[in-house]
Amino acid sequence: MDEDEAQQVANSLRRLGIQGIVSPEDLGDPDGQWRVYDSADPSTRRDITDDVLTVVRGRSRQAGQAGPTRGFVVPIPR
Repeated sequence: MDEDEAQQVANSLRRLGIQGIVSPEDLGDPDGQWRVYDSADPSTRRDITDDVLTVVRGRSRQAGQAGPTRGFVVPIPR
């Protein structure tokens, strides 16, 4: 994922009412895994990716859509 893709994911999450910061797991390796955190501060942030995916899956099922099965694939509300 790159910065533009991360911003798109963050925007989609906000449209779903989910606050979170999308950032590389290892800030020195932007080509590695990306996660969703509760804050931007690397020294205090908490990884909330699993919680976010659970919420997105639940909302997808309520809307009759298939939810994400891995990574940052999220439905965009219409």
